[in-house]
Amino acid sequence: MCKALCAANLALMITTPVRLLLLQGDLLLSIRLSSAAGRRSSPCVRAPALLLAAVCASPLAAPLDPGKSGAQAPTASPALPTPAAAFETWREAFSAQALALGLAPSTLDAAFEGVSPLPRVLALDRRQAEYTRTFFDYLTAAVSPARITRGRELLQRHARLLADIGCRHGVPPELLVALWAMETDYGTQTGGFPVIAALATLAWDGRRRDFFTTELIEALHIVDSGQAAPADLTGSWAGAMGQPQFMPSTYRRYARDGDGDGRADIWHSVADALESAAHYLSAAGWNPEQGWGREVLLPPDFPLAQARLGLTKDIDEWDLLDVLGAAGEPLAGGETPGSIVLPAGAQGPAFLVLPNFQVIYAWNRSLYYALTVGYLSDRLRGAGPLSGRPPPGDQALPRARVIVMQQGLKALGFELGEPDGMIGVRTRDALQDYQQARGLPADAYPTVELIARIEREAGQADQERAGRAAGP
Repeated sequence: MCKALCAANLALMITTPVRLLLLQGDLLLSIRLSSAAGRRSSPCVRAPALLLAAVCASPLAAPLDPGKSGAQAPTASPALPTPAAAFETWREAFSAQALALGLAPSTLDAAFEGVSPLPRVLALDRRQAEYTRTFFDYLTAAVSPARITRGRELLQRHARLLADIGCRHGVPPELLVALWAMETDYGTQTGGFPVIAALATLAWDGRRRDFFTTELIEALHIVDSGQAAPADLTGSWAGAMGQPQFMPSTYRRYARDGDGDGRADIWHSVADALESAAHYLSAAGWNPEQGWGREVLLPPDFPLAQARLGLTKDIDEWDLLDVLGAAGEPLAGGETPGSIVLPAGAQGPAFLVLPNFQVIYAWNRSLYYALTVGYLSDRLRGAGPLSGRPPPGDQALPRARVIVMQQGLKALGFELGEPDGMIGVRTRDALQDYQQARGLPADAYPTVELIARIEREAGQADQERAGRAAGP
């Protein structure tokens, strides 16, 4: 399959700048993480020296800043064919690229033996849910009584392991178990797709070729280094692997051996999976002396435009605005920076989130996800349910209507990226800017009525532009 002579000739055509671009793309497409320099260690009894030496023997790759959004994805290699080309033709071109990056021909032969496009992967990649989910729909499904009970049982079962991991990385046990629950329901739903075949399918398909080509090369490096055989690499349809659902690039940087057997087996070893997750969060900048955030109460005259993830104030400043704890108690935190977020609008619950929240958000860039992980970790610790309730009339929105809203906001000059039917942070910010500009309650909460207003206004703006273009 590799055709070494042909591949070697093609490899000579890949110049040094292209090689550098590919390597830069490798880094840019990994999950962006902030520097852990200056992080304070947890004040607890340290693990035995030999255990610490084993854990710390591998050097830490320099993490990237999760807040940077200006990085450009790598350009697809000109050697790769168009998505309509035959899979075999794509594979030959990809093999030349992989060989030029130092992968062994035997690795490619073993990895691609019997591999062909997976129609199910393509179908899942194109699938879009008909409706968006409300925050409370998402939260209720993720933080069920059964999941809380199971999580507390696992906290007890793995208490010593989690305590040791906490001493090394400063990540609290409840947070690790909450992430474990959210990713794979405590390791029970890790996905059964062959990762190399899934990534090859997505890299060949071309819709997100650059990202999946990079991840496929990373997966092949795992095989090439002897860390796992091709058949061992199983995961989700998009290539996320093991109990923490690491992409191959994340595995190579942050997976660690937690049980001392010399392998980072995030598929079968709970110790390896939790050690790797904690190492990732620690590298991302988790501060063991702070929590993730808390539910708060806002005064009736709170300036809603200040409730957004990208706006931070010291907790003392929020206290001056009469923000209180969920039980009505004064805030305490001094100069610790935090942001107010309203996932269900002004009539739903409010949260004050701290810098550690951004670490969770870097793991999965979803406001709902990060808030749910934090809330679930609190419930596992013994805290009660939220005080806030769903706003009146709270309902899931058809994705098509969300796209209409996004298109309307763009037409009115509020930038949010390409309309995709997903209510992410950029869409929330654009909606909040629109509400503030129109003198509306700026809580970034989309309703059917608000979407209809945006649609009408955008339509009128289009008509006015058309009239001006037509002239007198």
